Amino acid sequence: MKPDTPATHTPATFAVWLKEQLRRRGYPEHGAQKKFAAVSGISTATMSRLFRADGIPALDTLTALSEALDVPYGELLVRAGVLTPEELAEAANRPVHPEAISPEQAARELGITSPEGVETFKRMVNGLRATEPGDRRASG
Repeated sequence: MKPDTPATHTPATFAVWLKEQLRRRGYPEHGAQKKFAAVSGISTATMSRLFRADGIPALDTLTALSEALDVPYGELLVRAGVLTPEELAEAANRPVHPEAISPEQAARELGITSPEGVETFKRMVNGLRATEPGDRRASG
């Protein structure tokens, strides 16, 4: 197994990594938790849990760490064992749609660009929607 495989990203390895990050930034071995907590806005209790490797950090803690350490959020998600590198890469390649997309948008994202292909795709989607119980979009 390679040293940076997803299976190696555990709370324990995250704690070691975090301690090393703080050491590199000039935080002394003794008192690092308290000093970093004051700078980052993370509670000393949370810092203590991180240093003890007591579970996976909460997302808001990872956000604060990302900002305080100037480390990409995605890297922290992987190092904390929340996501594997493959899951992060897959998520990065997916478009984000906070709301439902139209059949036309879906067709474009699937690479269907000809007017005939888009129309066929729309008819297929609308036909499938009509079979869904309670879907009012079937006429759109």
